[in-house]
Amino acid sequence: MVLIGVLLIMIGFVLRINSAVVVTISALVTGMIAGIPITSIITQFGEAFTTNRYMSILIVTLPVIGLLEKNGLQQQAAKIVSKIKAITVGRVLTMYLLIREAGAALGLNSLGGHPQTVRPLIAPMAEGAALSKYGKLPEKEQQEIRAHAAATDNIGLFFGEDIFVAVGAILLMNGFFEQNNIPADPISMALWGIPTAIFAFIVHAIRLRMFDKKLDKRLGSRGK
Repeated sequence: MVLIGVLLIMIGFVLRINSAVVVTISALVTGMIAGIPITSIITQFGEAFTTNRYMSILIVTLPVIGLLEKNGLQQQAAKIVSKIKAITVGRVLTMYLLIREAGAALGLNSLGGHPQTVRPLIAPMAEGAALSKYGKLPEKEQQEIRAHAAATDNIGLFFGEDIFVAVGAILLMNGFFEQNNIPADPISMALWGIPTAIFAFIVHAIRLRMFDKKLDKRLGSRGK
């Protein structure tokens, strides 16, 4: 019966009820079925919120980004890039990949990200480069450019952060090895992440170059 909370969550998600409401009700029902006093359940809610209150700071960035976009941030980013004749979609994204991976390697994971960097800046800049070269973009190519921008952020963060010794993945692996009496050194694991990150950069840079050629093949005859 204690697992009825899981069923409530499934039903709530299927009915598309507000997820916060569904999870809260599920937790309350599960706690009461388990015999936990309602005051203790609410106390645990409060303690969890207090412990993780700094996570809510991320919510503040959303209205700021929305305000910047409303005042033309995306348009200005695309306009600036479109004035550079030698720029291409692949070159824009390759430069961002280098910045993203290097930043993650130094522990600066918040330097990029989909909501705060890719959507308002990187994707419009890549689209601006394509607009300058090919003119108005078809919907399919526009969506592909945005997908490549998002993928570039993911790849740069994923392989770059493993070079930073204090990242969760390194500490998790080190803890696992220690529990199984396997000698391990977090610094050595982080250093071994460098060749992997370099190889990932080269491979994705080649993919972006191939994407440029694909756009040339599809849209090159159109021009601006």
